[in-house]
Amino acid sequence: MRKGRPTMSEAFRIEHDIIGEMHIPQDVYYGIHSVRAAENFPITGQRLQKDMIVSIAWIKKACARANGQCGALPARIAGAIEQAADEVISGQLLDNFPLVVWQTGSGTQSNMNSNEVIANRGNELAGKKLLHPNDDINMSQSSNDTFPTAMHIAAVCAIEDKVLPAIDTLTATFRRLEEENAGVVKSGRTHLQDATPISFPQEISGWRSSLERDKELLLLAVKPLKELALGGTAVGTGLNTPKGFDTAVAAEIAKLTGKDFKTAENKFHALTSKDEIVFAHGALKALAADMMKIANDVRWLASGPRDGLGEIFIPENEPGSSIMPGKVNPTQCEAVTMVAVQVMGNDVAVGMAASQGNFELNVFMPVSAYNFLQSARLLAESIVSFNNNCAVGIVANKEKMYNNLHNSLMLVTALNPYIGYENAAKTAKKAYNENISLKEACVSLGFLTAEKFDEVFHPEQMV
Repeated sequence: MRKGRPTMSEAFRIEHDIIGEMHIPQDVYYGIHSVRAAENFPITGQRLQKDMIVSIAWIKKACARANGQCGALPARIAGAIEQAADEVISGQLLDNFPLVVWQTGSGTQSNMNSNEVIANRGNELAGKKLLHPNDDINMSQSSNDTFPTAMHIAAVCAIEDKVLPAIDTLTATFRRLEEENAGVVKSGRTHLQDATPISFPQEISGWRSSLERDKELLLLAVKPLKELALGGTAVGTGLNTPKGFDTAVAAEIAKLTGKDFKTAENKFHALTSKDEIVFAHGALKALAADMMKIANDVRWLASGPRDGLGEIFIPENEPGSSIMPGKVNPTQCEAVTMVAVQVMGNDVAVGMAASQGNFELNVFMPVSAYNFLQSARLLAESIVSFNNNCAVGIVANKEKMYNNLHNSLMLVTALNPYIGYENAAKTAKKAYNENISLKEACVSLGFLTAEKFDEVFHPEQMV
């Protein structure tokens, strides 16, 4: 038996289940359950992500250890399981996981796929038929508690190891830009209309603070995900598990992953409810919403180069048009906004899937896992790309900022304490209608002398 995909010319082995016999390519580690699943669900080719496969392998390794500690599994068998599981975790056997997302809602096919691969590879390493997929690899488990446990492990790792570091990277860039642009004042905008002045560092700090708050929300959301369903088996009762197994296996998973996982107090909840996944994905959606706002702000501020706002320069990464020579577009911003839209769509799917916890089991788990992990990966990678290819190269167009600021009619707000709101409104209206400065309008209306106007009107001090 070899690692890799079979060819039509290679030999087959015969395996059986309760339905009958099948010919299985000799050079693959998966077995009859996986082949039947591949045949029964030829839908799109969208495979379950590597994150889930690795998480299931961690579970199998941890279960072997816990079953050994509880006296349910001989040491030689536990050792063989661990050895084969390690190869899955390292990525060596990923070609042996051909199953798609669109399978049974409990993820049973993917669980059995893992059982077969680990059993057959373990037997090959042992040089004899030592391991059985169900009796040994799946000991003290059911797909019903294995798959939700894998979902939680994969979700925690995705958030802590990918999303949070990406947030930290962009946050650091924004903090640097705040420092570099100290003292730069520009026009604020509300409703896409001119508003009172704001410093450029203040504007950037809003972006930075949004990301910092998103990080706080994700850290809050990740805590419930560290409670694991494993040990509940089929319906939450823990049937066919040795005493103390749930606590022991959670401790082993914590050791293997370096994450502080623990067993869920109520397994009936853990099997059927996916509220932790929904809550955590909501935090991902919040991050997506903030990234949408940041990316849109950046491309608005960079619009032009001559007929837009043009208040910042962003890196020119590639030509932007197939017909307009010299055009350069805010492509990184657009990628981020598309990611945000996808994550928001995924949130609907995750929420709908979580509502389908009928009686003792949720039967929409693979689609929940797929969408959650896609969202986490999209956000992490798009944030890093946006940082490296856009944000790090943001440069203030100080001249344009100055001109826009001093051309803004909303600077009239500074006159409110001296001439009142209504007179300030008249000043702004006259300046706009006659295309003259606020000073000219105010003096012409007799509200202030030219000297007094210069004394009280300082846009850079309005921030």
